[in-house]
Amino acid sequence: MNIPRSMHWTILTGLVLAVILVPWFIWGSQIDAWIDLQLKSPEAETSLLAAILSLLLASDILLPVPSSIVSTALGFLLNFPGGLLASWLAMTVSSTVGYWLALAGRPLARKLLGETELKHLDSMERRVGDWIIVVCRPVPVLAEASVLFAGMGRMPAGRFMMLSVLSNFGVSAVYAAVGAFSASVNSFLLAFAGSIIFPALAMLLVRRRGRGRIL
Repeated sequence: MNIPRSMHWTILTGLVLAVILVPWFIWGSQIDAWIDLQLKSPEAETSLLAAILSLLLASDILLPVPSSIVSTALGFLLNFPGGLLASWLAMTVSSTVGYWLALAGRPLARKLLGETELKHLDSMERRVGDWIIVVCRPVPVLAEASVLFAGMGRMPAGRFMMLSVLSNFGVSAVYAAVGAFSASVNSFLLAFAGSIIFPALAMLLVRRRGRGRIL
């Protein structure tokens, strides 16, 4: 029996979401509770806790880590420059790992979609992949999903790295500042804006040089 193409896309999307959401259902509450306990503990060693949180954030693509809370905590523990650097590096490691894992999983996508639909995915990544990476970066679940689809869609590695590095910088800067200065602001909206500003400037600069595509 032939399965409709739309069903193939549904199965692939379901698998991507399962990779992201199943760990949340299994371990999410425990990790959240542990982080909250450590941050409230007067006996916690600041440098060790910051290192553990950075490692957790770097594994965010595979583990249910509340990235906004962790990045804010790093700003609180390490002040703004240190928190920004730790969050930025960890988020970039997570994005890079997710991209290469998804690229390695491309044969599975080919089996589910077929060659024609896989080429359609590649085409979509070329057309709108840049902005999907940028806009989704501060949004839970969509951030990880956009990275995985970028890898499966063979977004050029250089372009992906530039977009994710700049977006991660904007998101990390906002959350680290909120943590460092204990600011009472709507940090998600600022992080959303930060994730867009830096890549948008980079894209404008590249296109002003006469290049139609990034990298």
